Amino acid sequence: MMYQFLILVWFMKKVYIVMSIDIIQPAHINIINKASELGELTVGVLTDKAISSYKKIPFMRFDQRKLIFENIKGVSNVVAQDSISYVDNVSQLNPDFVVHGDDWKEGILSNTRKELLDLLAKIGGELIEFPYSKNFTADLQGQVNPTATTPSIRLSMLRRLLSYKSTIIVNEVHNGLCGLLTENLLEQRNGEAVSFDAMWSSSLTDSTAKGMPDIEAVDITSRLSSVNHIFEVTTKPMIFDGDTGGKLEHFVFTVKSLERLGVSAIVIEDKVGLKKNSLFGNDVFQTQDTIENFKEKITAGKAAQATDDFMIIARIESLILDAGMEDALNRAAEYYDAGADAIMIHSRKKDPDEIFEFCEKLNKFNFSIPLMVVPSSFNSVTIEEWEKRGVNIVCYANHMLRSAYPSMQNVAKSILKNGRSYEAESSDMCMNIKEILELIPGTK
Repeated sequence: MMYQFLILVWFMKKVYIVMSIDIIQPAHINIINKASELGELTVGVLTDKAISSYKKIPFMRFDQRKLIFENIKGVSNVVAQDSISYVDNVSQLNPDFVVHGDDWKEGILSNTRKELLDLLAKIGGELIEFPYSKNFTADLQGQVNPTATTPSIRLSMLRRLLSYKSTIIVNEVHNGLCGLLTENLLEQRNGEAVSFDAMWSSSLTDSTAKGMPDIEAVDITSRLSSVNHIFEVTTKPMIFDGDTGGKLEHFVFTVKSLERLGVSAIVIEDKVGLKKNSLFGNDVFQTQDTIENFKEKITAGKAAQATDDFMIIARIESLILDAGMEDALNRAAEYYDAGADAIMIHSRKKDPDEIFEFCEKLNKFNFSIPLMVVPSSFNSVTIEEWEKRGVNIVCYANHMLRSAYPSMQNVAKSILKNGRSYEAESSDMCMNIKEILELIPGTK
């Protein structure tokens, strides 16, 4: 009897299926049951890194999702799949069958499917595609709020992203509409799906959107109100532009308020006095804080936070104010010692050479914290190049507002010039009214 059992196991077909999900649906159990009937089933659970390459990361961590699949009937083995590409895992497992729903023949995963089919043809495997349960999925999406999250979940997401992605992309948002765009936009670059990882609440764009100067004239209560509106329709983590952080005694309350709301990090710059935009450089009077004072602010902020998830990012203004490379590097080391969770370096030059030099020299320090850049001036550098330079956070800090104003201005000019809105709408300067009505979930 044992001999027959061993023969049966020996001749069982090997089956592979990939899963990523947070919420187990009956449709998922159904496809797992069908796959297990074909032979010994191995489930490849997509890691957070793999999922984030083409859509937002799940609420549950990889180890939690893996544990679920390890306890589903019919699953013999569970492995990690670290990419949306099947090549590495399928080459190692050499399965007879790979199972998937039939919903990936078009769209972002179509290239992944083609790559898999080419590989299976070489190794003699077969792709089996079961009908996708569209009706059930639609019903489920109607019951589950796609922007449902909690402050604690959102708060921890930035550190999660930085733990497995070498470089994350952050986009400026100044209202809920920008947040929705940043949340949902998906594009192809170099044959791979790309999306924004996080949001940036800019003091410049938040002030400008309110018609106020960028001199910290908009108080923290108003800033937090803007953040709250954005959080109502999004799930991605946010980095908050905290300018100088204000007085130390006030900064600790800002940290507590941001953390309680679910903001993942605050960036504070080492300047004092009335805030002036850094890109003015020495064309306006700006004073850099002493190292000792700024370290004290970092330390006080870290002591005020209630969790280990919240991050304080120290922004160094030495290159902006022509204080020199050595001063910038010295400050980075001092701020690291004070407990900063990341370093941001800035420059007003269009040539990225001094930023590259800073990156190269800082990497020799072997700091265990991320490096952030905001390439508003030195904007010719690609994400791939920043990744090679060891930059972990790349923030596009003001482009949503800068692009919105000229578009609105052109429409307004057209209406005034022509005495009607026909020309603005017929020239594609405006979205179709039906599109704008359907843009926001729940409008109907």
